[in-house]
Parts: sequence; C-alpha cells; structure tokens
Amino acid sequence: MDVEILQLLDGARKAQGLTVIIDVFRAFSTACYAFGNGVQRIYPVGDLEKAYQLKQQNPEFILVGERNEQKPEGFDFGNSPSQLLTSNLVGKTMVHTTSSGTQGIANATKADEILTGSFVNAQAIINYIRKQNPEKVSLVCMGYSCLYPTDEDTLLAVYIKNELEGKPNDFAAMVEQIRKGDGARFFAPEKQEWAPTADFDLCLSLNRFNFVLKVEQESGVNYLKKVTV
Repeated sequence: MDVEILQLLDGARKAQGLTVIIDVFRAFSTACYAFGNGVQRIYPVGDLEKAYQLKQQNPEFILVGERNEQKPEGFDFGNSPSQLLTSNLVGKTMVHTTSSGTQGIANATKADEILTGSFVNAQAIINYIRKQNPEKVSLVCMGYSCLYPTDEDTLLAVYIKNELEGKPNDFAAMVEQIRKGDGARFFAPEKQEWAPTADFDLCLSLNRFNFVLKVEQESGVNYLKKVTV
C-alpha cells in the first residue's frame, strides 16, 4: 500500500486511489457531529451560490458552513460542531459549504473513492482503508482556506499514515502542537463568536465516531454517506 500525503487544492487535483480529504478545523468534524446528531444526508458543495440554490429548491434543507470562518448570510448554522450539538437534526438533509474541505471534494476528480478526514473518526478511516486494502492512498490536507498547510490537517495525515504503516503516534503531543500553532485562534477572546474554544476540543475528540463519511453521487450531485466500520 502506497500512502502519500498531499496538500491543498493542488493535492486534491493530483489525488489518486482511495483519497481522504482532510479538514479537521472544522468541516469534516462538523459533518461527523451532524450525522451523530441525526442528520440523514449531507450535500458537500464548493460553491456558495450552489448552496443557496439547493436551499431555494428544497426549503426544508438546512444550510451549514462558513466563509472566512463566519456563517454566511441566511445560513442556519456556522461551520461549528458546538452549534450542532444542541440542535434537533433528526431526519434533516444538510447542505454544507466551507472554504477548505468541501473544495477538496469538488477538486478530487482523479480519485477512485473519496472519504472525509478528521480526528473524530480517525480509527474508522484507518479500519476502512485496511479493509479495502487499496494499492494507492492519497491523504489530502486542505489547510486554511486552501491557502496554506495547517498543523491539524497535516498531523492527522501523519497519524493515519503511521497507523497504516505500523508506526507509533503521540496524539497528546500532536494536540499540544496544534494548540500552540494553528489552533490558537480558538482561544482568542475576540473570535469566540465564530471560533469557540469548545470547537477545538470537539474537533480533537479522538475516535469519537465509529463511521466514515464516503462521497457518493446521485444524478451528478455529491453527497456524504455514513458507513459504519
């Protein structure tokens, strides 16, 4: 099994084989919490206008996401796990658009199969990859708004690669590196409205969920399917 770590949109476009699009803060953590709280289906879209269009066509859908970390106008929720935890989402269909993660899905056109990646379901991802046993695995770190690599995404890719290759991981050390680095914004008082400290802890709740989120297509539209591993 050849496991490669790639970065940003260029990495998504190059990704081949079984591809994991990684966005720890916060898209694919948020998606896991949404499914964990009862959401039935998620449509991940790269384009904000497409999100509004889907909502217009399906008023019962909920809009979740961000631009510049903040909730776009007319959206039901920001890209925040802590917001979703207190909401009744049972049976809901969610349209999800973000600056990083959903862009990766839209651009991974050469991948054989696409999963989303976060620490909250890391072991499920590892188990799924082992079960599929593909020749090629691409771990794509989407970084901050697809502009530059981030600690949390790169370290999750390292974590998954190490596990697949039988090498040790020090998750506690990873958390500290993230806390002092790209995760520091979650502790800034002026950012609590849209990047609360609670989201840092929720996004780094290792192996909280026992399912992967797999990208499927229906009538040419991507959606996330929950697959228990």
